[in-house]
Amino acid sequence: MGKRRALVIDDEQIVLDSVKKILSEGNYEVEANLSGQKGLERAIQESFAVILTDIRMPDIGGMLVLRDIKRAKPSLPVLMITGHATILSAVQAMKLGAADYIEKPFTPDELLKAVDTAIEAAATQKPEDQEIIHKEEILRVLERAATDSDFLYKLLHHWADALDEYDLTGPEKLALLTGDREWIEKHAGPLSAKQIGWLERSMSAEKLRSHGW
Repeated sequence: MGKRRALVIDDEQIVLDSVKKILSEGNYEVEANLSGQKGLERAIQESFAVILTDIRMPDIGGMLVLRDIKRAKPSLPVLMITGHATILSAVQAMKLGAADYIEKPFTPDELLKAVDTAIEAAATQKPEDQEIIHKEEILRVLERAATDSDFLYKLLHHWADALDEYDLTGPEKLALLTGDREWIEKHAGPLSAKQIGWLERSMSAEKLRSHGW
């Protein structure tokens, strides 16, 4: 069997070198990228069996990388690389479509097992629909976020957990939580000024999280 291709996106060269060495020895062909944006572009343009991305990066956060990769290639597994400070974010990412997460520092066995398992699972699972299928639920969330300060706080601080009571898919939740106005308006129609204001605030919060602030 030929080598499977893996793409690793992380702004720390030492992490890229470590992951590349381990996966290369595990019969993977590995491409590494220090830029979240450039890595995202490569993930969409090229063919890979798996993507590994850091959560916090200076140009674009891992949640946005996850969102855009899954939208372009729903069946492509994405694993989050996390440190102790971002474990909670990694768990949230799994609720929003990530295949798994791997915590630094990791052993070669831990990394290879996580990657192999993610690829095997993706081959048998039906990918989530990347179109909006719960338009009314999305509008309910937006309306509530624009008028309910307690709910807004939960969204900004508890992420996917704050949306448990709503009938939403992972991609729909991720679009709301990353402030993806263009995608939501494309499928749900024009939004009110208050709803747009909340989405912009959500996007700003995600940018702060991706920088570790």
